[in-house]
Parts: sequence; C-alpha cells; structure tokens
Amino acid sequence: MDLRKCIAEAIGTFWLTFAGCGSAVIAAAFPEVGIGLLGVSLAFGLTVLTMAYAIGHISGCHLNPAVTVGLWAGGRFPARDVGPYIASQVIGAVIAAAVLYVIASGAPGFDLAKGFAANGYGAHSPGQYSLFAGLVAELVLTMMFLFIIMGATHGKAPVGFAPIAIGLALTLIHLVGIPVTNTSVNPARSTGPALFVGGWALAQLWLFWVAPLIGGALGGVLYRWISEEPSAQVTGFKPATPAE
Repeated sequence: MDLRKCIAEAIGTFWLTFAGCGSAVIAAAFPEVGIGLLGVSLAFGLTVLTMAYAIGHISGCHLNPAVTVGLWAGGRFPARDVGPYIASQVIGAVIAAAVLYVIASGAPGFDLAKGFAANGYGAHSPGQYSLFAGLVAELVLTMMFLFIIMGATHGKAPVGFAPIAIGLALTLIHLVGIPVTNTSVNPARSTGPALFVGGWALAQLWLFWVAPLIGGALGGVLYRWISEEPSAQVTGFKPATPAE
C-alpha cells in the first residue's frame, strides 16, 4: 500500500467530516442567516466534489469505508488495500471531529447534548424515525451512491465529470436522509462525532457501519453485474484482465 494514498484518504475524509459536519454544527441554525438542511446537504456534496478533483488522481478519493468496500465488491479495488484505506478514513474523520469540537466549543452555549452532527435513530433521529426506517434508508441510499460512483467513474463515462455527478449525488442523499438519520452513508463520518458525543451516539453507531457497508457492497455488485466491464477512471485501481 502506498502511504501517500492513505494520507490522501485521511486528508480527504478530514475535509468531508470537518466541512460537512461543521456546516451542521456551526452554520445550519446560525441566527438569521442559517444555511438549513439545503445548505448542509450542499456542503457535504461540495466536500466530495472538491476533494475528488484534488486527490482523485492520487487515491481515488473514496473518503468512506462503504465506498472502499463497494468498489472492492464491484471489482474496482484490491482487497489488500481495503483495511489501510478504512483505517486512514477513520483517522481523518476523528481528527476532523476533534478540530470541529475545538472551534464549536468556543461559542457561548455550546452543548454536545445537541448532537454534534452525530447520526441516530428513534429518539435521536431528527424526525424520530425508527431503527428499521433508518436501516432501510442508510442501506438504500448508500447502495445508490455506489451505483452512481461506479457509473460516473466507468471508462466509458464522460471524462472529467465524475466528481460533479458524485458530489450532486451526495447532496441529494442528504436532502432525503437528514430527517431520517441525520444522514451517514459513511461509517467514518459517523464515527468521528460519535466519539465526542458518547453515550447514545456510540450505542447507535453500529447501524451506521452495518447498513452503509452492506449497501455499498450491494451497489458495487449490482453495477458490476449490469455493466459491460469493470473499467474505471478515478478509483485508483485498474482491474486485472484475464491475461494478467
């Protein structure tokens, strides 16, 4: 495993967690000029779009254990690199949550009990959605995210536009999912804030690993099944041909 790829993944996931969760913690309900649900959704999409152009050519810009697992399941990523990528993503997300905590706690009235952009279900869902509803939402949304990633990065897709499609997909996912679970579709992004909130956030964290990982794998397998070939542009991995 190339250390530079792991560092790029850590930096990229830092940006996604810091800027995405930061928009929710700092700016979503800021008096009079709060960005609201739409703004937070755009923030998450923009983190992926900007990082895809910045590090896509280095690491493939996964920024998400579910994406890494999905690309592996779809034949786009080697199994030997899955572990190092996921570890790098989690490290980046935890550092991002720490930095965000330092900044957010500087405001009067800051209270971790408000959630700190942690994901949850039941009483801790923004819309009080049940565990089953959260499970289905996270699984389906992650599955479709991987389906879009696989298609947008296919060798026959329009060149250079993959980051835009993927960023807009994540924006759309958040527009749908924030009321249900505060939207995870990314175990690393969920882990960072949960470590600081503790209690209920850690107790419910399992869902935001299990559902996205299963959904990501399903999305990768589904696209691989319907696609002509597993050719990729920006996944950082060229699948072996039968001759190899």
